[in-house]
Amino acid sequence: MKLLPTLATLATALTLAGAPALAADPAAEKAEIRKASQSALDKFYKAQPRIKAEVEAAPGYAVFTTYGLTFLVGGTGGGGLAHDTASGKDTYMKMAQASAGIQAGVAQNDLLIVFKSRKALDNFVAKGWEFGGQGAAAAGAAGHSAGGGAGQQEISDAKTYTLTKNGLELGAALAGSKFWKDKDLN
Repeated sequence: MKLLPTLATLATALTLAGAPALAADPAAEKAEIRKASQSALDKFYKAQPRIKAEVEAAPGYAVFTTYGLTFLVGGTGGGGLAHDTASGKDTYMKMAQASAGIQAGVAQNDLLIVFKSRKALDNFVAKGWEFGGQGAAAAGAAGHSAGGGAGQQEISDAKTYTLTKNGLELGAALAGSKFWKDKDLN
C-alpha cells in the first residue's frame, strides 16, 4: 500500500526537476513569468481566436505553464500569474496537481483560466483554488498541439483552457489541483 504514495512523491519530484529554473532575482523572475504568460495567451488566441474576445471582456484571467509526469499516479507543478483587467495588477501564483488512475505520459502544458465574475477572480487570488477530475488525450511538440487541442472546462464561474506544448498524455484519472499565491513574488 505504500507504493502509491511513493510513486506520487517520485512523480512530483521528477516533475519539479524537469521544470526550467527561474531567475533568482524576483524582478527577473516576474519578467520571465509575464513573457511566458503572454506567449501562452498568443498560442491560445491562435488555436481558438474567440478566446481573445473572452479574455478581453473578462474581469480577469490566469495563465500557468505546467510540467507533469504520470504513470498510474502523477504529479504536475507550475507557475504563472492572475491578471486583474480593471486594475492591470498581476498576482504571481503557483499550482500543483496530484492524480491517480489509468494514465501515462509526460507533458508541458499551458493553462488559461478566464473568470466570468469579479468575485471568482478575487476568490482565486485571495484563497487559491482547489478542484478535481481529469481526462486527457493530447500530444504536442515544439509548441504545437494535436489530439487534445485547446481543451475547455467550466469550473466555479470560470472557463479553463489547456494546450499541450510538448509531450504526450493519455488516460483518465481522478486529480486534485491547488493554486496559491507565490509568497516570494507578491
